[in-house]
Amino acid sequence: MRIPLPHPDHEWQAISRPVLYGWVAFYGLYMIHAMRVVDFTVVYPAELVMHEAGHLLFSFLGPTMTLWGGTLFQLMVPAMLAISFAWRGQTTGVAFCTFFFFESLLGIAVYIADARELDLPLVTVGDGGGDGMPHDWWNILTQLGLLQQDTKIAAVVRAVGWLGMIATIGWMIYMARKLETEKEFSVAAQAGR
Repeated sequence: MRIPLPHPDHEWQAISRPVLYGWVAFYGLYMIHAMRVVDFTVVYPAELVMHEAGHLLFSFLGPTMTLWGGTLFQLMVPAMLAISFAWRGQTTGVAFCTFFFFESLLGIAVYIADARELDLPLVTVGDGGGDGMPHDWWNILTQLGLLQQDTKIAAVVRAVGWLGMIATIGWMIYMARKLETEKEFSVAAQAGR
């Protein structure tokens, strides 16, 4: 099944050079910020709200989905927004949401790496299930038999986050150049008539 993006009623929106330079500078500065923080970035509070909301939203599907729902929803929100922007051809919106989808993996990696240590202060909705069990990733990795691999899994998740953020910037630059070239070609073709 092919999903036509953008929607047939829309075309990808061009990105002017000043806007492109501004976004690249923003993402570059944000990545410097992300490299310098010990645990969580400046957007962590928003990600935490999405994470906790995910536990509630998925709770009607049973305990396993309640457990996984926090991380799933934390990733689903930027992914769904990116698809929405792509559907309308809004290039910078897609880049922004995709960038923060991958950025969210950095916080998830911190959480995964803490599965055995259990040093992070936890926030929970309600009573946390009242079972006295440690946080999500302790439970998830224990159920999967991977608790001893928490730091290795976290390293992979962190690497995917960084590579995804860099790839998103590359995609935005590619799209800006491609759309600029198409515009120049279109103008030249119309002038040649």
